[in-house]
Amino acid sequence: MSETTRQHDEVVDMRRVRVGCEFVHVAAADTPAVLQVELRNAAPISLVGQEWSVEPQLRIRHYTDLYDNPCVRVVLPAGRSTLRYDALVLVPDAFEDADERAPELPPEELPDDVLIYTLPSRYCLPDMLGDEAWSRFGTLPTGYTRVQAICDHVNSHLTFQYGSSGPLSTAVDVNTAGFGVCRDFTHLAISFCRALNIPARYVFGYLPDMDVPPDLAPMDFAAWMEVWLGDRWWTFDPRNNQRRKGRILIGRGRDASDVAMITTFGAPVLESMIVRAEEEDSGGSVSRAG
Repeated sequence: MSETTRQHDEVVDMRRVRVGCEFVHVAAADTPAVLQVELRNAAPISLVGQEWSVEPQLRIRHYTDLYDNPCVRVVLPAGRSTLRYDALVLVPDAFEDADERAPELPPEELPDDVLIYTLPSRYCLPDMLGDEAWSRFGTLPTGYTRVQAICDHVNSHLTFQYGSSGPLSTAVDVNTAGFGVCRDFTHLAISFCRALNIPARYVFGYLPDMDVPPDLAPMDFAAWMEVWLGDRWWTFDPRNNQRRKGRILIGRGRDASDVAMITTFGAPVLESMIVRAEEEDSGGSVSRAG
């Protein structure tokens, strides 16, 4: 399957970014868990190195899920445990691709493995938002500019607010409420795209503040979407609604249920979570901390 960047003849400078996270849990009993926080080491980024540290010492087992996302399996012990992930990566000093001429394809011309991203999923409900999608966007010129119009609408319609949605909130819920976080912005935009038979998938990763005004809020994971137009996937960001540098992918799926950062088979208490995505200069010093 084509990815979201093409090879370019010109040489693109690379910039160093350090990403990672830390989770502190307290569990009443040994609790199996799956983590999806490792970056996907594939173009256009290049992994320099990564490591895990855990307290107390735990067995870590790696596997790849059905979407080719890297996953880690552990058993959180009874009591307090700390898991830390750290990676150094090179990212292109370039904004992600865009092409206003990129066309939509009719369903009969879509690749077989792309069709799944036109269907309803746990949080993305194109069947329930179909009437609104067609009334708002159905008469617009098709292609890249129509997807951008969807992002413009979602960005202006929803107000970003922590705590305004929860693990059961669907695209329909946040569309009605008018509030959400980045995953909700993405779920709503995906739902509108799918309602118009435009394949769209959920993306989860690290997003440093590179060449944009720094966000004063604590650093967190980021969600955006990829949309199939022409013969490839294109990146769109309904939350920030602008092309960015330095996106570092963790996982892709139908929606957030496919790329949960932590899935626990029990009920441990998450005491704290820290996320970092910050650029380093060539000497290793940090230029921005989340």
